[in-house]
Amino acid sequence: MIRHPHRPKKRHFRRIAWNPMFRPSHNSLVRQNEEIDRLDLPRIADDDELEQLKLQENLVEIYPSQSLRFDPRLDPGRRFCRIWARNFVDDLSRAYYRQFHSQVQVNSAVRTVKVQRKLRRHNRNAAPESGETASSHLAGVTLDLQRRGMTKQQVRFVRQYLFYLRALGLVEPEEERRQWVFHVMVSGRYDEWRQTQTMFAIDVPEGINTVLAATE
Repeated sequence: MIRHPHRPKKRHFRRIAWNPMFRPSHNSLVRQNEEIDRLDLPRIADDDELEQLKLQENLVEIYPSQSLRFDPRLDPGRRFCRIWARNFVDDLSRAYYRQFHSQVQVNSAVRTVKVQRKLRRHNRNAAPESGETASSHLAGVTLDLQRRGMTKQQVRFVRQYLFYLRALGLVEPEEERRQWVFHVMVSGRYDEWRQTQTMFAIDVPEGINTVLAATE
């Protein structure tokens, strides 16, 4: 009896399709920086400037809650943002919790130029710290929200939420592939719009279900 050497079976890995609704682009980064310039906000250089903005209450602390948590690796000193960005993430997380009884996770908020420069040494996809495509985290108007671990229904909910607000010119979102987060720049107009709402509800624009289905 001739025995043939055992040949291990080839493993087949299922490739997960990446088909984002909010694809990162040069134009998106430009739009984010145009909003920062419109608001005349500084790009925060270092920790000294960061602390000064906190003392002046130009940056406010984001608080964990029943509906909102942080990546534990996020430095507590950088769990800050502009007040309208905090109001946005509070609104989103409460709506998300009502739907899924699960928390939204903030992975990143305000950064300094110094931190962004260091980040770019390890992440070639990170935005630059200066120029027309500089990271909008440097102005405290942007949050990265964890997408990894969300179900299809949860991803769809967040996309629908952001689609509506983007149509109103209130957010500029991107879905980052490397970090698997929703990167969301919040316009300074958000609070003005928010004050006109008696309650937060998403009226689905015509055709949105077709658009969403195409990204799943």
